[in-house]
Amino acid sequence: MGKTPWGLTVRAVIFDGQGRCLLVRRSKQNKSFGGMWEWPGGKVDSGEDFAAALHREVAEETGLAVELAGLACSAGYDLPKIKVALLCLEARLVGSDEVKLSDEHDAFEWVSPIDIPRYEYMPGVTPMMLEYAKKR
Repeated sequence: MGKTPWGLTVRAVIFDGQGRCLLVRRSKQNKSFGGMWEWPGGKVDSGEDFAAALHREVAEETGLAVELAGLACSAGYDLPKIKVALLCLEARLVGSDEVKLSDEHDAFEWVSPIDIPRYEYMPGVTPMMLEYAKKR
């Protein structure tokens, strides 16, 4: 049996001027984890810098522009066909705060970090998100 490949995923913990972070809900159309919440982001393309990937994914999924502020948290988890290394970076809005969701997501909410535990996340990232919320 061959080794399971690794993939890199990036997520942005985007804060608004009131100290709330943006959560987006995966559309029911998604092949996996529909209806679950997450921070905006996605896969890093081959040869792509992780910061460039994060800017691209955030713009595609939310229409927002952000400025990276530092490491928020990281995790690793297994999916059926791939192992995922997840890097989450804190970010600040640059310009408009008007969210324009892509078809990948069907809802968004700005939440206080203390409210992060109230949402349902993918099993692989739930512990990381709850730990991050405790630290904020």
